[in-house]
Parts: sequence; C-alpha cells; structure tokens
Amino acid sequence: MTPTLLDLLRQVDTPTVCNAIEVAEGKRGFNAFTRGTMLASAPEAGAMVGYARTARISALAPPTEPSEVIKARRMDYYRHMASGPRPAVTVVEDVDFPNCIGAYWGEINTTVHKGFGISGALTNGVMRDLGDLPEGFPVIAGSIGPSHGFVHVKEIATPVTVFGLQIRDGDLVHADRHGALVIPPAVLPHLEDAIRKLLETEKLVLDPAREEGFDFEAFETAWSAFEAART
Repeated sequence: MTPTLLDLLRQVDTPTVCNAIEVAEGKRGFNAFTRGTMLASAPEAGAMVGYARTARISALAPPTEPSEVIKARRMDYYRHMASGPRPAVTVVEDVDFPNCIGAYWGEINTTVHKGFGISGALTNGVMRDLGDLPEGFPVIAGSIGPSHGFVHVKEIATPVTVFGLQIRDGDLVHADRHGALVIPPAVLPHLEDAIRKLLETEKLVLDPAREEGFDFEAFETAWSAFEAART
C-alpha cells in the first residue's frame, strides 16, 4: 500500500471503498463487509485503515484457566498488538455475542492501543467511557455498556468474525461509522485509480442535482453521462 493510497483511504468513507472495490474488480458482488448496525465512538471521525491485529475475548463468565495462564496470555496479547506492520487496526471478536456484557474498550485500553500506534478498534463487543476515549482512536463496536464484566483474552492472532465479516490477522481493514470491510489484496494496485474515478463519476449526477432548477430532464441527461462514464 502506497502512502498516497493510504492517505486517500483515510479521506473517504467505507461505502465509497465498497463501491471502488467493485470498480477495480469490474463487477458487482463484493461482499467482504459487515452486516447489521454498528456503533461509532466518534461518528464524526474519519475512517480507520490498517492491517488487522486480531484476538478473541470473553466476559460473560470468569475464566476457568489458571490465573497465571490468563495473565501470561494478556501480556502476549499486548505484545502482539505492539508489534507487526503499521498502520494497524485492532479487531477483537467477543465470543459471547450476541450476549456481550463486558466492555473491553474503555479509556485505559484505547489509550494503550493508541500509544502502540494503532489506528482504531473494531469489535462486535462492548465499549464504554464515551467522552473519555482518546482523540484519534475511533472504536466501532456492537454495543455500549458500563462494566468490564469478567473480560479476558482467549485467543490471539486467530481468524475472527465481526458482524458477519471474517477477518484474518494481517488483513487490510477499512472501517468507519457505517461498518467495516476487508480490502482484497488483488485490487490494491488499482484501488487508488478506482476511488478517484468513482468520485469523479458521481459528480456527474451530484453536481446537477444540487443546482437550482434541477428536474427530470436534467436527471435523464446526467444519468446517461453517469452510466456512460461507468462503462
């Protein structure tokens, strides 16, 4: 991923990237995206972009493993999050879903992960401490709650599923208040051009529609130009 593409991906929303991937692939049907409604800690924040650092947690019941095993795994988790390629996004599956009760993402954990140089967090689980989370570290989560419950790390660097989207450690993730997607490696060389083409093509309809006196005839003309540009 080039610095120019990274900068562009941070400027556009996730729906735009969904559409641009289809432009790059030359067909409709891209489906590596989340399903359902997710919550954003900072809806006005831009997109988070990065290579996934994955883990699985649970909080509904106390862990059954010895405490020294749990503590060692917790440190292994943070070691994993502090390493690897950047930019990075932490992706955590709460295996209690849809009955998640323990907020893994609060003021302390988000601040630690931001300090590691991670761009944000994606989870099907719980977040809390809204208003106290560090600026520049958005969290896209499944719910909001007050307690951490019995939260503990169960697995590190394994494939995870968040709102129907399967993500492997190292996958390139784009996420914002709309949800998240995984960018296929094969489209990366073409994605920057696809995004720019998409944005220019959309103007063929958007610009006339925003003008005074826009009517059906103007729409027909604009739509014909739009469809011609997409081919």
